[in-house]
Amino acid sequence: MSEEKKNPEVQDQIDDEKNDLEINNIIIDPATGRQKSSSSKSLVEYDPLQRYLSEISQYRLLTREEEIELGRRITEEGDSDAAFIMATSNLRLVVKIALEFQRIWMQNLLDLIQEGNIGLMHAVQKFDPYKNVKFSYYASFWIKAYILKFIMDNWRLVKIGTTQGQRKLFFKLKKEKQKLIDEGFVPHTQLLSDRLGVSEKEVMEMDQRLDGWDLSLDAPLREDSDTERGEFLSSGDASIESQVAKKEIKSLLQENVALFRKQLAERELEIFDKRIFTDAPLTLQDIGDKYNISRERVRQLEKNIIKKMKAFFKEEIPDFDLYE
Repeated sequence: MSEEKKNPEVQDQIDDEKNDLEINNIIIDPATGRQKSSSSKSLVEYDPLQRYLSEISQYRLLTREEEIELGRRITEEGDSDAAFIMATSNLRLVVKIALEFQRIWMQNLLDLIQEGNIGLMHAVQKFDPYKNVKFSYYASFWIKAYILKFIMDNWRLVKIGTTQGQRKLFFKLKKEKQKLIDEGFVPHTQLLSDRLGVSEKEVMEMDQRLDGWDLSLDAPLREDSDTERGEFLSSGDASIESQVAKKEIKSLLQENVALFRKQLAERELEIFDKRIFTDAPLTLQDIGDKYNISRERVRQLEKNIIKKMKAFFKEEIPDFDLYE
């Protein structure tokens, strides 16, 4: 091995140049969203993903000295222009990392890129230029964190990565099962639990979630059926029959209340309208003062009216006891 390669600083520079070359030569197949060979020239015109890659390729990559200077301006001066340069110069890094997770996501790559860009902006804000760490290495952690969270939050309609154990299982369970099979073992729940350091219950739940896909309620129950799954779900709303019955009962009560009022004397009607059949009843004292009687006498009259009303409804409305 030559002396040049033994020098750590020279080796870092070689690694950086190799990484930058990989980022600069990213070409995406619009049909699959996956990386194409750099020798392929067939691109779909106006494809949004390829258009985005074309636009971000206009921003040149930074040298280590430029990163430090920009980081200093961001940290000490809050320079937004420096933050813009730092972020745009690393947009291709986000694409490179997003491609690594495309095999898991298997959907629109732009979703992963968008989340990775948010992580990149956080990295720009948090970067410390005095810790002798290359910005791309530091930003990678933020970018991956945001992409991973997005994948777990959107893998199913119901979130499956809500605990630390579930997040570990999400990315390691299938890999560990295949590893055991390759080693000649049957991937039992207990063995997977011991290998991954989580409970057997968590292994079983994650296995079921990963193997079972979300089902549409609008999908037919069977291939040869027009009945949808949603038709078998109970509804919190009252049935049409119940709504009609309630409407009829309400109408019946209103009619009989009008008839009952005609049987009351003036003072009783006042108590009925102002004390019983109202949302804002007068006080016993108010009615007592009006008719020059005590509050207790008003209470007795009110009690008698209610008793008389129940007797009237039982006589006029069939099965009135069922509605009480």
